[in-house]
Amino acid sequence: MTTHGGFEPVFCTIVPPHVLDKLAQAEDPALAGPARRTLQRDAFERTQRRLTTVLGATAVPSAAEGRPRRTVHDARHGTALPGHQVRGEGDAPGKDATVNRAYAGLGATFELFLRAFGRDSIDGDGLPLTATVHYDRDYNNAFWNGEQMVFGDGDGEIFLDFTIPIDVIGHELAHGVTQYTANLTYFGQPGALNESLSDVFGALIKQYTLGQTTTEADWLIGAGLLAPRVTGKALRSMKAPGTAYDDDVLGKDPQPATMDDFVRTGRDNGGVHINSGIPNHAFYLAATALGGHAWERAGQVWYDVLTGGELTAQALFADFATLTVKAARERFGGGEELDAVSKAWEQVGVRTP
Repeated sequence: MTTHGGFEPVFCTIVPPHVLDKLAQAEDPALAGPARRTLQRDAFERTQRRLTTVLGATAVPSAAEGRPRRTVHDARHGTALPGHQVRGEGDAPGKDATVNRAYAGLGATFELFLRAFGRDSIDGDGLPLTATVHYDRDYNNAFWNGEQMVFGDGDGEIFLDFTIPIDVIGHELAHGVTQYTANLTYFGQPGALNESLSDVFGALIKQYTLGQTTTEADWLIGAGLLAPRVTGKALRSMKAPGTAYDDDVLGKDPQPATMDDFVRTGRDNGGVHINSGIPNHAFYLAATALGGHAWERAGQVWYDVLTGGELTAQALFADFATLTVKAARERFGGGEELDAVSKAWEQVGVRTP
């Protein structure tokens, strides 16, 4: 990755710290142990990412224009990155389903951004996509570290293989798109917007791959990731934030759907995985009001704002909302798109001019 001026250190995980914190307090050591080790590993990787950003990174060549260049590596339950290469672009599927899912998910993400938004890979310039699977042992997370995707296998008790939900892959790679565009500060409301944008594009990648309309989609993030013993459907719900899970071990989904329930906390980088429920719900409301395929209208508006150059790194919800109203007007005029976007923000309690 070529280091751009102004980039802040990026280390973004799909499972929020508050979920792992709760799990780490479980009485059963088979549940608490993997969660504690995951938290420790995440802290280490976060520190390493800061050092890498300070020291700079090696530039990598771009892929051919409009074509992905995917590489999947196997960490073999170690933590050295990227690990042993097991599949390159154009290679036939192997026997490892995790490798195949990672490869397919990288391709689906590339396809959505190229076909729906005209973006050539996550940096807009054909950046090769790299993933590592089988990271560490019982590792309960997946992350984007500013340069590549990394997937744990889960502990099998609470979390399953992190390559199973395609929106998890899309979510983490979308952090790369944000990194190369608005570079939203990963704290407080800007950080919650950062997380929300990854959920939005993760959901769009899933819907695009499945050919789903807004009414056919489940609007869940991470469906299929939770093990059978968990009382829950997914990590987050864009349709109904706060309802994704309610489990004896994991606790209850804390996401608010509106500003009335905005959570003020110093944990989780100021609640970035919690308050993201508010802009998530706004996108859901706008997309479902418009109907059809979400990437065609609501998704275009959100993409225009993310990549348009006016969204600052410190943007608040109201700043983002205002820009979506402006983008809807510029792209579609004063019709139903503008009305849907404006009403969506009003319904979640975020004011726009």
